[in-house]
Amino acid sequence: MARFFREVAAREAGAPAADASYAAWHDWSVREPERFWAAVWREGGVIADGAAPGGTAWTSVLRGGGVMRPPDPVHGPAWFEGTRLNFAENMLRRRDAAPAIIARDERGRRREIGFADLADEVRKVAGALRSLGIAPGDRVVGFLPNIPEAVVAALAASAIGAIWSSCSPDFGHAGVLDRFGQVTPTVLVAADGYQYDGKRIDLVERVREIAAALPSVRQVIMVPFLGDAAARSAIAARLPDAVEWSAFAARGAEAPLTFERLRFDHPLYVMYSSGTTGLPKCMVHGAGGTLLQHLKEHRLHTDLRPGDRLFYFTTCGWMMWNWLVSALASEATIVLYDGAPLPDANPGILWDLAAEERVAVFGTSAKYLAMSEKLQLAPARTHDLQGMRAILSTGSPLAEHSYDYVYRDVRPGVHLASISGGTDLLSCFALGNPLLPVWRGELQSRGLGMAVDVWDDEGRPVRGRAGELVCTRPFPSMPVAFWDDPDGARYRAAYFEHFPGAWRHGDWAEITAHDGLVIRGRSDATLNPGGVRIGTAEIYRVVETFPEVMDSVVVGLEGADDADVRIALFVRLRDGATLDDALRDRIRRAVRTAASPHHVPKVIEAVRDIPRTLSGKVTEIAVRHALHGREVANTDALANPGALEEFRALARRVHARP
Repeated sequence: MARFFREVAAREAGAPAADASYAAWHDWSVREPERFWAAVWREGGVIADGAAPGGTAWTSVLRGGGVMRPPDPVHGPAWFEGTRLNFAENMLRRRDAAPAIIARDERGRRREIGFADLADEVRKVAGALRSLGIAPGDRVVGFLPNIPEAVVAALAASAIGAIWSSCSPDFGHAGVLDRFGQVTPTVLVAADGYQYDGKRIDLVERVREIAAALPSVRQVIMVPFLGDAAARSAIAARLPDAVEWSAFAARGAEAPLTFERLRFDHPLYVMYSSGTTGLPKCMVHGAGGTLLQHLKEHRLHTDLRPGDRLFYFTTCGWMMWNWLVSALASEATIVLYDGAPLPDANPGILWDLAAEERVAVFGTSAKYLAMSEKLQLAPARTHDLQGMRAILSTGSPLAEHSYDYVYRDVRPGVHLASISGGTDLLSCFALGNPLLPVWRGELQSRGLGMAVDVWDDEGRPVRGRAGELVCTRPFPSMPVAFWDDPDGARYRAAYFEHFPGAWRHGDWAEITAHDGLVIRGRSDATLNPGGVRIGTAEIYRVVETFPEVMDSVVVGLEGADDADVRIALFVRLRDGATLDDALRDRIRRAVRTAASPHHVPKVIEAVRDIPRTLSGKVTEIAVRHALHGREVANTDALANPGALEEFRALARRVHARP
């Protein structure tokens, strides 16, 4: 980042001085988006038609960017018009034997694929897709574990201009169809099964049902991930029209490696919202915006360098998988893992991976770090993590005690970066920053080029207190469209109706005195006891410190006749722990001391399980609906929908409590 600032300062008249503060550079990046994003293009060495040293590959960097609004062909914003590029071509710029992918799984298996071999695999699969008649704009979908074949299939689809979309194999039949059924795919790439926490899960029958329900699918390609004779026989018997991965790739054995260079905003991915309140939204992300945003986030905010090894614990159903794959454009090695993050047989398996593979950047979730602490894992004393420069955390706000845990028990001196954004932008609004200190409980900085602010209900900027997280100027990784939304009505409703001229993200946040960011929770899950609006994250941060509590969810109980909202806390306890009055009192006192009297739960109940979405996030809205007798529109979006039944059964008791 410092080198980037020096180079831009030397080249751009009116840019801040090379040694100016980050705040000055951030201000310049949002005031001068054309100059900033052109500089990111140059920094990333983007491969595109017309690109030449000292020249440009576009007719304009940004058209129609004066007002924040959804992209449309008449009014914009439109980025880098006149240029044509291919996402996969930028991922495969390196062609040597250095490792591009290292893949490990829960069973202890390891695979390594070099950059040259990865390009060759993409060449063959892209050629085979072309032989099927797959053309730009067609959809290729994956129902796959986090394995190299998923990366190869996504890049092969991109190479020919097709659109890639994927779901994790823990999605049920209905959840997959809710997503893939909307985008009418032509090719389905699936695995025969996977393993999770010692359990072997066969997928062949589920794949057969999914393929039968998708009449648009012309070809099913099966990856024999379980890898034994029984699995291969099951594929042949139950999916006779499917072709095995290696046989399909062989169809393209003689094909050249060619890339379809298309418009900057040509669709690359279809991503999905969690879908807990209805069918998932299908967000179409463009190739150019995804590439530029990820180059900025990897190279500048993460300080990722060629040859570094980047790991992120993710599935193919979470946006961090797409973010991880993009690191190939920075000539880094991506490290994949498939399996449970904390398997009973070896809860430290990810720290083993990090040490053995010399991971430089380790990415995970706030929940994983909290659980590692509860399990008393201390890799600083058990593993050699000297090569680890950064630990990234996302998925939910990272609690203050997790900062303490990382610096005490994981890697003293590491760059700990809590990051936040979303599937909606396939990137981050707030990120780590190698030039700034880490403040306990805070995200370090708003991302370069991202005009992020916090507003009150009247649309006025606020500091030192929470409000709505907004973005007031366009950015390249805004969705180019929602699928099957020809007039853009659903797109506008999702982000732009609350504050005209600003993207309302749905996070309840605060900009701090250090110009960092604290995420207080989701706006639609904020609580309003006594007329004071507070975020659920402020309560989770306290409750997570209790060793008896393994998981929790906080919701507001609505009173009759507009009576005051009461805060209800539900906890999943460690085996052997009991929720008695003494523990309830300790929790309430801790919340009162660390937050405020307004945050104290009126109701605290123990439950067997906490409902989470398929991407692992606590779903407060579904719990709230269940407690108030309302229908949860799409339980297929939940990883454990049965958990809601206990909340329905508890409803009468918790509402009766004073």
